[in-house]
Amino acid sequence: MAATVLDELTPLPAGGRRMAQAITAIRTAIDEGRMKPGVLYSAYQVSEALGISRTPVRDALLRLEEIGLIRFENRQGFRIRVPEPREIAEIFAVRLALECPASGRAARLADDHLDHTLRMLREQMTDAARRSDERTFARYDLELHDALLAASGNGRARQIVNGLRETTRLLGVSTVADGTRSLIDITAEHDPIIEAVTQRAARAAEKAMRAHVTNTGRLLLTQACDGDPIAARKLWRSVTT
Repeated sequence: MAATVLDELTPLPAGGRRMAQAITAIRTAIDEGRMKPGVLYSAYQVSEALGISRTPVRDALLRLEEIGLIRFENRQGFRIRVPEPREIAEIFAVRLALECPASGRAARLADDHLDHTLRMLREQMTDAARRSDERTFARYDLELHDALLAASGNGRARQIVNGLRETTRLLGVSTVADGTRSLIDITAEHDPIIEAVTQRAARAAEKAMRAHVTNTGRLLLTQACDGDPIAARKLWRSVTT
């Protein structure tokens, strides 16, 4: 039997685009840990909890399935997905292919506004790290990467990378929870990227982004491989090289 979600979702306000509201409500519940991977949920219970009809809920769930956040189980409901090790490696292979050259291009096209934005986000990340506010930190981290992608001028790459980052973030994939590295450590990894961009050093920006994304990907992959660094290293190489 599917688990009830009445205590995990709250009714939506009147009006608005129901499908978009349902997507936001479900994603927020996943992000905050109120809806958990592995638990069986049903579209009917979600619609009851949100106080809307099943059609927009079903459409919302189909959209979430498309980006890999949930999987349907025949005639039973759906579950929040946890990425498999190979999927994590593939996500970071795509990020390396898109974010590294985008960072170099951002450095070449950067202006004072981008410099200010990156420095401001860095300060906000530092403040959140000092308060151990991982959720706020993740938002600023995402905004910093997004600012670089936006500055590169490739909207499609920006859309793809943001979707991939959301997949890992919303499913609770983190190198902080198990003590692998701290929020301060992650902040420091962004410093060479920001410095290179503000100095208009394209090659250095691309290299710094590669180092950061590679480190994050390898740590997450080792977690997914139950802490086996040898298995993670082999999988990483087979997918990213």
